[in-house]
Amino acid sequence: MKTLFLTIQLIVAIGLICLILMQTSKGGLQTQAGGADFYRTKRGAEKIVFTLTIVFASVFFLMTVINVFLIK
Repeated sequence: MKTLFLTIQLIVAIGLICLILMQTSKGGLQTQAGGADFYRTKRGAEKIVFTLTIVFASVFFLMTVINVFLIK
């Protein structure tokens, strides 16, 4: 059972890494320093990747908590 959860967590972690790397680098700290004076919304594929990143991060967190309690 524990091996199954660790395998699922590994797959989710790899997916989360891929999703983070697929996101655009525009709008990070550069816009906070005064680089752009406009608000840009996410649309299309960028919004889907952003939402999936949040979902994968949440699943990864839950799997981590489950694995901590399975050790006992």
